Amino acid sequence: MKIPAFLCFLATASGLFAQAATQASRHESLKQELRLSVERGLNFLRAKQNPQTGQWGEAEPVAITGLATAAFMLDPGRKPGDPVPAEIEKATHYLISNAKPDGSITIKARATYNTAIALTALLLNPKPENEEVMLKARRYLVTRQLDLDEKGKQDNPTDGGIGYGEEKASHADMSNTTFALEAIYYAQSLLADKGDAAKNEPQLNFGAAIDFIQRCQNRPESNKSSWVSKDPDDAGGFIYNPTETRGAKVENPDGTISLRSYGSISYAGLLSFIYAGLEKDDPRVKAVIDWINAHYSADENPGLGAQGLYYYYHTLSKALSIAKIDFIKTKDGKLIDWRADITQKLLNLQKGDGSWSNTEGRWMESDPVLTTSYILMALGRIHQTL
Repeated sequence: MKIPAFLCFLATASGLFAQAATQASRHESLKQELRLSVERGLNFLRAKQNPQTGQWGEAEPVAITGLATAAFMLDPGRKPGDPVPAEIEKATHYLISNAKPDGSITIKARATYNTAIALTALLLNPKPENEEVMLKARRYLVTRQLDLDEKGKQDNPTDGGIGYGEEKASHADMSNTTFALEAIYYAQSLLADKGDAAKNEPQLNFGAAIDFIQRCQNRPESNKSSWVSKDPDDAGGFIYNPTETRGAKVENPDGTISLRSYGSISYAGLLSFIYAGLEKDDPRVKAVIDWINAHYSADENPGLGAQGLYYYYHTLSKALSIAKIDFIKTKDGKLIDWRADITQKLLNLQKGDGSWSNTEGRWMESDPVLTTSYILMALGRIHQTL
């Protein structure tokens, strides 16, 4: 007997509603687990804060204090109007105490890296009395954009990018560029009520920044660098900077060297394009999203394995959340609910004391304060839309 069309529709709709209800229920359960996990992680960080200075970390205390501060401010257990935790009041005082006359927020080395992370943290707890420090930090970051060789021309591979901030700097890379662009992007809120005075504030050259970002992308249509890979598997992904990769190198039959795309820095590339003002329909943005879909993994940093894995989780969660990407579509057409997938992975990786740490120590990832901060920020962003 032929089933009437409207009954088929009702049956299909009923199935979809049931599936949606099941997923919503599963997400609610996962959100509860996530919040408990975050609370354990924050308790770990509480125990590691220096009670006198308010800092976290010894090797890079300004940056790590900024990251830990962001982890607390993104806590999904906090409600609107809740007072700022005492730990963050102390941490904020520590960051402000390291503000220098030139606008940087640092102790001695890697001034741009430290300032970018510190400013982003301060913007999550924007106290009026700290506004001038934040404005000066923003100005400092804008002036750190490189323009080597002939001024005003994109005649050096690093032009438009931002590096760690050493004196006489000539280095720029995607990681530091992303941190700086993020801080500058959110610091625009400081200028919102400044009227004509805002016109006198220095502005980043976003066109030059985009040029730098695309010079780090494995995309021959917009990047004519000799290192750009001819392997379709690399198309759209990113490397560390226009002349250096932290991933693999491949020697081509003609003797040239191609640099392979890898995971964490490809997510940084997506973030940087967004912070610099590109839309999702831009072909360069589409290309990196296609690469991300083809190389998604909850188990490793694609192209680097365990190296930089926790930075990868943090950058992935931030990039996909900000880009409003809800599902990963794999090469075989499978749809992955990445928020649920990554959350479950991170819950399983948490240690008994509430921390996370990487057995692969490259980029300081054996430091549980650093890696725990990365993961708590990732979980906080995931919870916002899970």
